[in-house]
Amino acid sequence: MTLDPELLKILACPESKKPLVHLPEKNLLVCRESGLAYPIRNGVPILLVDEAEKLDDAKLKEILG
Repeated sequence: MTLDPELLKILACPESKKPLVHLPEKNLLVCRESGLAYPIRNGVPILLVDEAEKLDDAKLKEILG
């Protein structure tokens, strides 16, 4: 299931307020600024900081390239 491109344009990290990078193959939305990875469950982005995975610099670089 893919997210609507228009929705992706307006989504932002609730912590940093910066844009998110969509990784459809991992069902994640990732914020470079805060280092948080938000899950997408059943096509719904879960933009709750408590539900996000905190990524260290190495993991962030691995995921985003």
